[in-house]
Amino acid sequence: MAILIDETKRVMVQGITGREGMARTKLMLEFGTQVVAGCTPGKGGQEALGVPVFDTVEQAIETVGQLDISVIFVPAPLVKSAALEAMAAGVRLLVIVPDRVPLYDVLEIAQVAETTGATFVGPNTLGVLSVGRGVLGMIGGRAESARQWFKRGSTGVASRSGGMTSSTGYYLSKAGIGLSTLVHVGGDAVVGLPLPDALERFEDDPDTDSVVIFGEIGGTQEERVADLIERGRFTKPLIAYIGGKAAREGTRFSHAGAIIEGGRGTHEQKVKRLREVGATVVDSFGDLPEAVKGALS
Repeated sequence: MAILIDETKRVMVQGITGREGMARTKLMLEFGTQVVAGCTPGKGGQEALGVPVFDTVEQAIETVGQLDISVIFVPAPLVKSAALEAMAAGVRLLVIVPDRVPLYDVLEIAQVAETTGATFVGPNTLGVLSVGRGVLGMIGGRAESARQWFKRGSTGVASRSGGMTSSTGYYLSKAGIGLSTLVHVGGDAVVGLPLPDALERFEDDPDTDSVVIFGEIGGTQEERVADLIERGRFTKPLIAYIGGKAAREGTRFSHAGAIIEGGRGTHEQKVKRLREVGATVVDSFGDLPEAVKGALS
């Protein structure tokens, strides 16, 4: 198994005929993702990379059948309408790639997702990659490179940083540690699948034996992961590295969701909480592979 994406999931791309949509759809198809439909208003009846394009999500479903996932590559101001359209048509997992999506739009998407039973990853995400099974978005780069870089196995990876999600997976694989799924939860202050929610998915995946997170200062996602472990809702070995040790209060670290305020979200607090509940927290990023091997042994 894998979380979020595998070879059985039927995927559509909203904004497939745009530059980014076309380029990233090519990557997904080359990796083996089952992209069965695209949607761009006004472009219905065309094809993009052999994928039929429809004017609406509803028309796509009427023609190709039910869709499991929509990957959204539209300009930020149009993300809300695209997401709401997909959820109204019955799509239950969205991957929202664009950044700079207005906060109140994200909050509205979250509200509708809760009422419809949908889930969304992002916004501002590179996506999700299940090794050897499928990719959503643009994580991992070219399919050929991703196949060489990532070894299939039983360790999951999650991070608020897209680059560090890929880098963590690369260095673990290089050290001989196989991976199940890599999840970039997104770098914005509000995301649909924060780290604790991603870990709950990994907890339920029988093919994931351990999880590595690359954490950051700012926000409370890592502390909420500790709360999850404390409540017994995540029981597998967790290995973490928290970036931003030298940052002071008021420092913004890479992402909109990574700013220290009022003593919350500090490196010290995140490390302390995770260690209190039994997670392995390394002091150096380069120590992650050996820490994973140690935790599994």
